[in-house]
Amino acid sequence: MKFSIAFIFFLSFLLHAGAQKIKLPAIISDAEKQTRLMLKEAASVKTTSNNPALVSPRTMEKGELKLVSARDWTSGFFPGELWFLYEFTGENMWKEQAEIFTKNVEAEQYDLTTHDLGFKIYCSAGAGYRLTKNKNYKAVIIQAATTLSKRFNPVTGTIKSWDNKKWSYPTIIDNMMNLELLFEATKLSGDSSFYKIAVTHANTTIKNHFRSDYSSYHVINYDTSNGNVLGKITAQGYADESAWARGQAWGLYGYTMCYRETKNKIYLQQAEHIAAFILNNPALPKDLIPYWDFNAPNIPNEPKDASAASIMASALYELSTYSKNKNRYRKTADKIIESLTNYYRAPVGEDKGFILLHSTGHKPANSEIDVPIIYADYYYLEALMRIKKLKDKKSLF
Repeated sequence: MKFSIAFIFFLSFLLHAGAQKIKLPAIISDAEKQTRLMLKEAASVKTTSNNPALVSPRTMEKGELKLVSARDWTSGFFPGELWFLYEFTGENMWKEQAEIFTKNVEAEQYDLTTHDLGFKIYCSAGAGYRLTKNKNYKAVIIQAATTLSKRFNPVTGTIKSWDNKKWSYPTIIDNMMNLELLFEATKLSGDSSFYKIAVTHANTTIKNHFRSDYSSYHVINYDTSNGNVLGKITAQGYADESAWARGQAWGLYGYTMCYRETKNKIYLQQAEHIAAFILNNPALPKDLIPYWDFNAPNIPNEPKDASAASIMASALYELSTYSKNKNRYRKTADKIIESLTNYYRAPVGEDKGFILLHSTGHKPANSEIDVPIIYADYYYLEALMRIKKLKDKKSLF
């Protein structure tokens, strides 16, 4: 379903009329029901496809659940969801399922072809280690960080994102999310080289990825002979100079996390600047669920991106614990979660078990437009867990 102008106005009316507040027990109960359905659907797909390499749900195509292999960058998110449900409920069934799906992606700790080891390994084995202190997960995290470090180039000062012939040495804003794996590996191993790579990458990204208004380019292409910037471009946004919504969310989350790990105020200030760009943007709708690109040409007749909203909400909850703007960030995150909960969730028992609808993956490639996507669900559950911990006055980590 595409969002019409009439629907947007109706949504605005509902929001102003007073949406239902966040009721965690009921929301988590619904999430459990959906995830049980997804487990059933995933088992059915694996059986009918006769492809054991398919290990993790990603999205829906033509009304059917799409599973991907462990090599796919999204393979760690569903295991992470299962760990969140175990954390919420304490039910051993969720722990057992989380262990099964995490094991399915553990071999990715050796994947030298990708920068996405943080997404694949830290969202799965990282969550498992946080909750169980299983020594195997610790070893997986350290090995994944070792593998990821091999993609770091000291001349460019960044970790290479993609291996392709289109660009010399591309680094994407998404890569900020994979730095958490490196920070954790230093804490677990005592090897400071991981920490130093993460900080260097974050500093280089501040220098080259952001415009004067603190919006972010998607891709920076570097010259490996001298570290110079060869181009500032987009792959998934509307245009090279546009602000791709999920890219802005990655930056917000990434620099908030970097401040947590380093206490370097430059990172806190960067996160606050990015938040200001997002929250003060005239293209941000009243329900605070962004269109897929802040500069998309046909707003409001453009697809929304619930995944970007989930990432933003989770980041804002954390940022609220560090910043003088804490009240605004917390209230804004609450409103995002209220919007997602009341108007973007799939009906219980439908949509193959996904929790959220209306995400946009890669619009320029006409891929995953206005569909459920697994990382939207992951960051939605993470945001809900952060709500719970804030209410309980517990550390978010």
